[in-house]
This record gives sequence, structure tokens and C-alpha cells, in this order.
Amino acid sequence: MDKPLIVGVDGSNPSLRALDWAVSEAAAHGLPLHVVHASRWERYEGHEPSFGLNRPSGQVLSDHIAASAVERALRRTVSVKVTGEVLSEDPALALVRLGSEAGAVVVGNRGRGELAELLLGSVGLSVAAHATSPVIVVRGHENNVYGELRAIVLGVDDPQEAVPTAHFAFREARTHSASVTVVHAWRCPAREVPDFPARIHDDHQRRAEALVEEAVREAMAAHPDVTVRRGVVEGHARTALLDASRTADLLVVGARRRQGRIGMQLGPVNHAVLHHAACPVAVVPHA
Repeated sequence: MDKPLIVGVDGSNPSLRALDWAVSEAAAHGLPLHVVHASRWERYEGHEPSFGLNRPSGQVLSDHIAASAVERALRRTVSVKVTGEVLSEDPALALVRLGSEAGAVVVGNRGRGELAELLLGSVGLSVAAHATSPVIVVRGHENNVYGELRAIVLGVDDPQEAVPTAHFAFREARTHSASVTVVHAWRCPAREVPDFPARIHDDHQRRAEALVEEAVREAMAAHPDVTVRRGVVEGHARTALLDASRTADLLVVGARRRQGRIGMQLGPVNHAVLHHAACPVAVVPHA
């Protein structure tokens, strides 16, 4: 990554955790960090000032959230150039728009005012579904917010689509001196048939192993110093990735998007890891 990082903040604890993670990531890559707070406060207020220097109360709150976030980031590092911006705009639309010129967009797993039962906030889900840049949803244990990446899990499926995802994961591993575990899950419906031939199982296993090698060949050649492990397993992809996330510091997956009745949507595996992973999740758009 050589473009700035964008982090969305709204004053909630999850967004502040995302901010802390983004600060560490920007410092590791030597990138500037742009803090963004977007809110449609004008929709809920008239043009008459409520308090504070003739500004509407919603704008005063937005300015305070952004300024506090920038101050928090500057307290954590002196090596990162930190800027802030307040936008009267839908948060998801603003982050998707700004993300087109960013190395990545970082968001929390749940925003201000989200219902407690939502495992991933609507803003994070929408940004992950539409952004043209990688989107990192910071979730999992508190220790994950400090950017100490030692173990990265890379989920792969189609080897061609996996190329940009693999390059992202390997660049992160090189930057943080981390290892990469490549996870691919395969299934064979005939497995349920009595007297299932062992050779069929072995054939599927070999094909899966060959797929993994093809998916990461370019990234391995570009980053030969990165330690790589393979995790080829029989079963559901979402189960394999969620299991792997329990011992990972970052889970990297491709953006498997599909057009639905309500617009662009993420696939079921993406949904599963974004809602349930035990560590931050990076969703990388397919080329």
C-alpha cells in the first residue's frame, strides 16, 4: 500500500478500536492516516443554530468527534501524519467514495446507535460490499487493536480471483514480519455414499492442494521471505476460516460480491467471517 489509510469514526467504542488499529497499520507502512466522521445531521435539524458559535448542535458534535479522534491518534504516534474531515453525508457512501483513492478503509465492527444484536453494523457491511479498495473491519479481542500482526490467515477459493487477495496478505506479512497460513476448504458430495472410495478423497485433496499453490504462486515469488503454511481441509469454507481466525491476528478474504434485488451484496462466506471472526477481517476486491 502506498496510498493513505482512511478510518471511519463515530465516537463509539468499536470505531475507536478501529482508529487505534489504523494508527498502528499506518505507522507500520509509513502511510498518512485520514480520519473521517460522516453524519447526516442536517437531515434532522433545521438551519437555525442550536448552540455553540452559531453552529447547529449536530455539527458541533461531529466536529468534536473528529477532533477527539485526531487527538487520540496523535497521542498514540508521532510518526504518522494524521488529518481529519467532517462530512455531512451518509457514512457508508462517504467511506466508499473516499476509499477509491485510499490504500484501505478501516471501520469498526459496529457503529454508534447500532442495535446490540447486530454482529456487524450496517455501515461496515455496506462499505465492505461496495468499496473498490480493501476494507478492514476491526473485530475480535482487544489485543487485536494494537496492530501486532504475527499470524495472518488467507482464505482462497478460485485461484485467479485470489491473486490480489494473496498479494495483499503477503504484503501485510512482509511489513509485519508475520507468517501466512493459506486456508482452502473443499467438499465432495459423494462422501456421503456408502463405501466411498479412498482414491476419490485423495484426488480431491490433491486438486485442492494444487489450487492453493496456484493461488499464491505470484505472491510467494514476490515475497520469498514470508513463511507460508497450507491449511487444506475437507468441509465448509466458513467453518474452516472461522476456526483459523481464533489463532490469527488478521483474516484476509476476497470480495465475493453478487448483484441482488437491493444492490451489491457479499457472498455467504464473506458474511460469516465479517459477523463472526475472532480477529480483524480484510475484504479485498477481486481485480
